[in-house]
Amino acid sequence: MSELVAVGSFCSNANCVDYGKQEAGNIIRYGKSSTGQQRFQCKTCRKTFNERSGTLFYNRKTEETDILECLALLAEGVRITSISRAKGIKEDTILSFLRQAADHAEQVEAILLNDYQISQVQIDGLWTYVGRKQEKKTG
Repeated sequence: MSELVAVGSFCSNANCVDYGKQEAGNIIRYGKSSTGQQRFQCKTCRKTFNERSGTLFYNRKTEETDILECLALLAEGVRITSISRAKGIKEDTILSFLRQAADHAEQVEAILLNDYQISQVQIDGLWTYVGRKQEKKTG
């Protein structure tokens, strides 16, 4: 499996001539956001972005560990209503975690397999569940 690239090692602006280039050396640290997240700037296009840009956690107020725990519990077969009650997170929010996770499947799988000891069978069940939810939403 290929190595995952960290945010802050390339420009994520599709209009930049150095877009996606890791070795360009055009990304600099650019302070911290009001929430303490590292910010970066591309020296080529001058766009700024934070360490969560392009990830499942971008624009989320929920802690990363809580999001990953919710996904791990879903993979274990725990119902959304149960997770909602136990964690104090709205059901719609948990569903949005799940939908967003589908867009970042490779990264989410790697974390769930390594950090939460979720089996590949459970992950396959999770993605099947996501597929059914998407069908209901679009159908």
